[in-house]
Amino acid sequence: MADTSWQEQPTWRPLAIGRRGAVASGHPLATLAGLDALRRGGNAADAAVATAAALAVVEPQMSGVGGDGFFLFWDATARRGTVVNATGPAPREATPERFPSGIPGFGALTASTPGLVAGWWALWQRFGTRPWPELLQPAIALASDGFGTTRSFAGCIRDEAALLARDPDAARVFLPDGVPPRLGTPIRQPELARTLEELAQDGAESLYGGALGRRLVAATRAKGGLLSLEDLAAFEPELQEPIGTTYRGYQVLQSPPNSTGFTLLQELNLAEQFPLAELGLLSADTIHLLVEIKKLAFLDRERCGDPRFGSLDLAELLSKEYAARLAVQIDPRRAAERPLAAEATGGDTTYFAVVDGQGNAVSGIQSINSIFGAKVIAGETGILLNDRMRYWHLRPGHPNRLAPGKRVRHTMNTPLVLKDGRLVAMLGTPGADGQVQVNLQVATFLLDFGLDPQQAVEAPRWRHYQQGADANWPHTALERLTVESRFPPQVLAELERRGHRLERVGPLEAGCNAQVILVDAGSGWLLAGADPRRDAWALAF
Repeated sequence: MADTSWQEQPTWRPLAIGRRGAVASGHPLATLAGLDALRRGGNAADAAVATAAALAVVEPQMSGVGGDGFFLFWDATARRGTVVNATGPAPREATPERFPSGIPGFGALTASTPGLVAGWWALWQRFGTRPWPELLQPAIALASDGFGTTRSFAGCIRDEAALLARDPDAARVFLPDGVPPRLGTPIRQPELARTLEELAQDGAESLYGGALGRRLVAATRAKGGLLSLEDLAAFEPELQEPIGTTYRGYQVLQSPPNSTGFTLLQELNLAEQFPLAELGLLSADTIHLLVEIKKLAFLDRERCGDPRFGSLDLAELLSKEYAARLAVQIDPRRAAERPLAAEATGGDTTYFAVVDGQGNAVSGIQSINSIFGAKVIAGETGILLNDRMRYWHLRPGHPNRLAPGKRVRHTMNTPLVLKDGRLVAMLGTPGADGQVQVNLQVATFLLDFGLDPQQAVEAPRWRHYQQGADANWPHTALERLTVESRFPPQVLAELERRGHRLERVGPLEAGCNAQVILVDAGSGWLLAGADPRRDAWALAF
């Protein structure tokens, strides 16, 4: 029997409810920028660009002009999804031989070709309706006028202050007066504002081979990076068909490889083999099964790379028959050890969801990889460089081995749920290896247990670390199951009895920052929820 008690649980934040549009993102000001675009008559693509650009300013530790992204657009009229793959490849000068001592943990040398702005541009050109400069205006104003330091943002700066201080340009912006900012301190980025103004006036071409691109390359190479103007000029985002699976009568769409979004689809195929609703929400049985499912799926995740440089049999991996064969390996009473062959977990990203009044939607995610990426700003451009090169493997024969012009394997993914060809929900989170784990939990909260979006993002959360399976390379994660303190003590005791190595953390400290928009099956109205673990906020009208 399904546990319905949680459907009556109060939440810390109110559920946003509206009919004409909804936005949920990692920061209130970005959510407001997207909602304003909808209220001016824009569609989901317009609102997504406005939201994404604002996030690049107010969450600079998570994403930005120097980063990458994926955007899954759902066309309600055509009943068709399109993925904009805006992930840049390794620079032409980046070879395994260039890193005999390994890829460094920070600095301009860790920066790959930024693809994000080209992705915004492609999304807008294909599906947008409002003027491009209008959509970037909120981000320009936030960069020029500043935004207030939140507790979450202040904590990120404190954590990375020593590395930010090594780069004079980064220190000037994020360490005013030479120290981490206090709560409420305004963060102004005038150089970034000028960059965004140039992009608003001249379009993405300015960055990809134009004047802005030349300045970015000069500043990056002056600080030791490998990026070239040829890398920028050659880059084009790829428009792709989403991949998908079915789950208990729903269709779940995802971004294809080089995204590892297929891992979530595989997890759902495995979860479908078990009666989760009968086992109970947040029960030891349910948590144990989902953790064991994650372990199996992550073994296959390691086979992913850039499909242009090798093949991955997704038809086999996502078949129901394969899921059934894997499911029998799960012992419902005992945790299994499933390490990958040994060779820093991490990853900071931002997810957002947008739905307009016509039912068009964008499930979007963008990142500069680690907190503050490379911890380096490219001079007068104000662009914070990514450190995406840290995801590359250097061992010969690995599917994700570094090669010039190759796209690295990404943990970013953009789930979208349909029923009979109509939008049901979008859900997602930043958090590197935690993404497909939290997305799995949130999806089951919604689809198996009937929680509303705010309940789903606030529910107690776990995150599993699997030896040899973290995204950054070389791998350093040790086997453990991180659990928030709000799980019932008897559940945690039972998980330990089954062999899980628990790491207990605070009530909202298991990581990630999920957002959800759900279309109510009865009324068709939009229900939006945002995670209190960071600065996320949802609005609807």
